[in-house]
Amino acid sequence: MANPFKYGGIVSGVDFCNRKSELEDINRAMQNSENLFLYSERRFGKTSLIKQALKKLPLSKFRWAYIDLWPTDSDISFATTFAKAISESMSSSTDKLIEFAKNFFGHLSPNISIDEEGKPKITFGFSGDYQTGLDIEEILKVPPKISERRKCKIIIVFDEFQQILEYDTDYIERRLRSSIQNHKNVSYIFLGSRKHLIQKMFLNKIHPLYRIGGHYPLKPINEKNWLPFIQKKFLEYNKNISNELIFSICRLTEGHPFYTQHLCHSLWELCKENTSITSQDINLAVNILLNRESYAYTTLWESIGKNQKRFLKGLALESEGVKTFSSEFFLKYGLRSASNVQRAAEALLERDIIDRENGYFVIIDRFFKIWIKKIQSV
Repeated sequence: MANPFKYGGIVSGVDFCNRKSELEDINRAMQNSENLFLYSERRFGKTSLIKQALKKLPLSKFRWAYIDLWPTDSDISFATTFAKAISESMSSSTDKLIEFAKNFFGHLSPNISIDEEGKPKITFGFSGDYQTGLDIEEILKVPPKISERRKCKIIIVFDEFQQILEYDTDYIERRLRSSIQNHKNVSYIFLGSRKHLIQKMFLNKIHPLYRIGGHYPLKPINEKNWLPFIQKKFLEYNKNISNELIFSICRLTEGHPFYTQHLCHSLWELCKENTSITSQDINLAVNILLNRESYAYTTLWESIGKNQKRFLKGLALESEGVKTFSSEFFLKYGLRSASNVQRAAEALLERDIIDRENGYFVIIDRFFKIWIKKIQSV
């Protein structure tokens, strides 16, 4: 029997839990050709959510392109990634792909080849007179041109958008602002998984993309929405789990989609059909997951400084929303001063070990948080 709990990749259909209100908000923004900045911690299901929303749009009225910026590192790689994603998403066959690429991105020297599976593969090069600025301006004009020619609305999704902060200059940010604010019938959805960077890009006046669209922080899935989802999947295989135990799972994972599905996946594997799940089963499932990650967590723990460990210990042991800059916190955990707390937090933010949530800090990896609690109790 296939395990009904999915994690670690794109989740869709019956494997996708709720998010009804979020889907409605995102679809409304797309239909109104609005720009939206959707951000959360890593593994929060942003890509799954967006792809689920796109499926609800009729092809007769909408076309879309999903552009993953994670592999990019420069203006040039941005240009080629943008051109490739749009060409492939707007073309239905090899002939159409060649025609589209030449019509819209001819200045980038498109080349079509066939991969090992016999599928068309498009790459872009650059002519000898390539000029970054001019070419990027031309590239950014393509979405509204497609909209006008095909008489439909266009959705452009940029995933891992904070990656452009790694580029040598802010040129892409500036060109995006000057271009997209004049586009009609085009919606830009910006996804980001380093919240403090995304918030800086869109909520700080010194950045070019300040307030260019609405911002939409993605929150954990509520316990009341996890309850029927988890219960149904266990019951389908005659495995019973009480409401109270589902709520205890959600408290452990804090409603985080990846860690909730992961823990339920492990728990489902442990329990046989026609049995009722107990709290001991949940503890065993947690221990199995922690043992699998023990080496990685130990290596990470040994790589951080003393004050960072003290800060993480405080976050793990205190209740959600603890005031980390209070004298009560930094004295209790041996940090001595608010400035020590600040330095520890900044170092952990930079390494994506913690993030900010509604004005307070959280440990991103919920299992790492449980692991810290356990080593402190040894």
